Order: sequence, then C-alpha cells, then structure tokens
Amino acid sequence: MSQGVIIKVRNLVKDYGKGQVLTKALRGVDLDLVAGEFTAMAGPSGSGKSTLLNMIGGLDTPTSGSVEVEGVDIARLSGGKKSALRRDRIGFIFQSYNLIPVMTAMENAEYVLMLQGMKTAKRRELVAGVLAQVGLTGLENRFPRELSGGQQQRVAIARAIAPAPALVLADEPTANVDSKTGAALMDLMRRLNEEKGVTFLFSTHDPQVMRRARRLIRLKDGAVESSLEQDGNGPAPDCE
Repeated sequence: MSQGVIIKVRNLVKDYGKGQVLTKALRGVDLDLVAGEFTAMAGPSGSGKSTLLNMIGGLDTPTSGSVEVEGVDIARLSGGKKSALRRDRIGFIFQSYNLIPVMTAMENAEYVLMLQGMKTAKRRELVAGVLAQVGLTGLENRFPRELSGGQQQRVAIARAIAPAPALVLADEPTANVDSKTGAALMDLMRRLNEEKGVTFLFSTHDPQVMRRARRLIRLKDGAVESSLEQDGNGPAPDCE
C-alpha cells in the first residue's frame, strides 16, 4: 500500500462565536496522516475531536490554518469541487448512521456510487460484494427500520468503503451499539484496513476503539496533547 501523506493539517484554528462568547474549538493543530493508517483521536468532550474530523472532511471551514487532502488545500476549493472531493475520495461513518429511511440497505450502500454515475448493474454487483464483506448477505432489501443498530452501522460502513475512498472518517462509530457489536464493527474495519489498505481515522470516547487503533492521538482543549504508536492489541487506555 502507498505510504504517502494523504492528510496534512497545519496550524489549524477554529473559533465559534465572537467577542466574550468566543469558543476556541481548535488551537493551532498540526497533524499528518499517512495512507494505510488506522488511527483514533481520543479526548474528553469539548477537546475538538469532532471539529477536527469535520475540518478534515471539508464539512466545516477553518478560522485559520490549512487542511490538505492528497496535496489539495480544501479551503481553496469551490463548493462543487469540495463536494466532489468528499464524494470521490473520503468516506464518512457517522454515529447516527445517517441512512436514508426510504432506501433499502442495498440502495443506501450504493448511494455514493449512484452519485458518481456508475451504471446500475455494475454498482449492484459491487455493493452486493461489499455487503457480503460486512456480513449483510440476505438483508440487502431491508429498510433501516428493519435492521438493528449494528446492522445499520454495517450498512454505513459499506456505503463508506464501496467507492474505494482514500480515507474513511468515522465519528464515534460505536457510540450507539452495545460493546459486543462495537467490538465486531472495529474488527471488521481493521480487517478492511489490513486487507484492502483502507485508511481510517476515528474520533472516539470508546476504550475498545482506542485499544484497536495502531496510533492514538490525544486531544485536550483543542490541541494535540500526544500521539502514540501502538500495536492495536493492548489494554484500553484512559480516554481522559
């Protein structure tokens, strides 16, 4: 797999509000993410994890500093080009799943491919394989309301990885499932990382997510407190 830097964050600052009610969500963050990493960002509530994830994904705009995705400063992109970057190069997994209620598991999982213009037969074949990979064979025609939380999150994972993005951003991916399901989801994503070379960056409070990561970045008060390489099989660290 390629070992090039695909995410480059420099002196990233994000402020919300103004004057006496100004909140500094990020305070000069520097971060490099290399292709093939399986990395978790941990820290207490308000430490800036989700804000940083949203900045990297181009879902929010920095107050100052820069975020480069595959060498492109996303703040300099037009709205259309930024949307295309998110569609084609970045997969998203949200803690609330963000599935479309009136679409089946198959239709949700193929949604990005449809936006990319892939022909129906080709994308159905591709997505059927991805759904099988995540353990959803036989559930392709079920709607989100007919699926458990863990199954819905598997659909969200399938949707994120089906277009073969350079990077998958996962915001609290185990927050709404039980510990057993969360462990299975993390094992699934790590297998995709190892076998397919998919790059993952998580924000999390979950000790088992931190334990399975091969790099653990700690944020505190909007800044990077530490970055530690680990084997992905150690004891759960303290998220505080």
